[in-house]
Amino acid sequence: MTVRPLLHTFMVFGVGVLVSAGMKPSEAADQLQHLRAACEKGMAASCNSLGLLHMKGEGVKHDDIRAAALFRKACDGGDAGGCSNLGVMYAEGMGVPQDDVQAAAFSRKACDGGSMRGCSNLGVMYAEGTGVPQDDAQAADFYKQACDGGDAKGCYNLGVMYAEGIGVPQDDVQAAAFSRKACDGGSMKGCYNLGVMYAEGIGTQQDDVQAAAFYRKACHGGNARGCYNLGVMHAEGIGVPQDNFQAADFYRKACDGGSLRGCSNLGVMYAQGTGIKQDDVRAANLYRKACDAGDAKGCINLGVVWKGMRPQRAKRLRSLRQVENRETVRSYGLKTIMNSYKNVEDPQS
Repeated sequence: MTVRPLLHTFMVFGVGVLVSAGMKPSEAADQLQHLRAACEKGMAASCNSLGLLHMKGEGVKHDDIRAAALFRKACDGGDAGGCSNLGVMYAEGMGVPQDDVQAAAFSRKACDGGSMRGCSNLGVMYAEGTGVPQDDAQAADFYKQACDGGDAKGCYNLGVMYAEGIGVPQDDVQAAAFSRKACDGGSMKGCYNLGVMYAEGIGTQQDDVQAAAFYRKACHGGNARGCYNLGVMHAEGIGVPQDNFQAADFYRKACDGGSLRGCSNLGVMYAQGTGIKQDDVRAANLYRKACDAGDAKGCINLGVVWKGMRPQRAKRLRSLRQVENRETVRSYGLKTIMNSYKNVEDPQS
């Protein structure tokens, strides 16, 4: 069975998001006034929340400098979340000069104050040698502290370290245990890794049904690799009933989520008319998407389709490509803005 390997990457920094989503404008305005008044009276947590609003531009003008100042005020007032967020601002150079040493210092202060995100971020810095001397054992210790305190990213990273034998003795059973804890805590990468471990019988008894269940959970949580692997399992009837329609659906989700292999496999299904209406033009578009992003199989398949395509259909494909290129240019600015906030996360999730 073709499955993607374990994710061997450490999590990046994240900043919390104020729980104001879904509020009516009047309620949001009232909340803003309340936070301002509370912050001025010295309530540190309110300063942190107000800083988050400025950092996100929710209900107020986006202002990283103001956000960093509010996070500092919160941190000085004893709010560990404010220290953690200020550490992130220094790490990213948002509202303050980029300074890894300061980022590590405030992440440590956050961790000492009980912020598990601060502990997790400090673990990342030790793992990468950013702002502190590189030290895998220290990284593992901080991930463990974060995980024990309920931070799913800390659990995920610790699971990776046990799988790799980095900073801790290599132990697949422990890797599976921490991946499960990460998954239970909401880490979709943890769910995906646990699916791989069940599929391969690594650190746990081999079980394709369980593998499919964890890939499904990861996919539903937005993990493209989970979608791709679930598509493979449906295509081959492993752990789930064989179903080409379902396979195509999960390949589509994988492709939409950024999985190049998902795009290429969906292209194959369009080319063959398997589980979906046969369409060489759609197949070629998907192959090209995969190829342009570096997937060799997508490039090979694209060449095969172009070679066998009738001239009038090839002309149509070239026309479609020109239109898509213009759309890409128009949407580039929006994509850039969205990517700048891709690491902002809700600490409640």
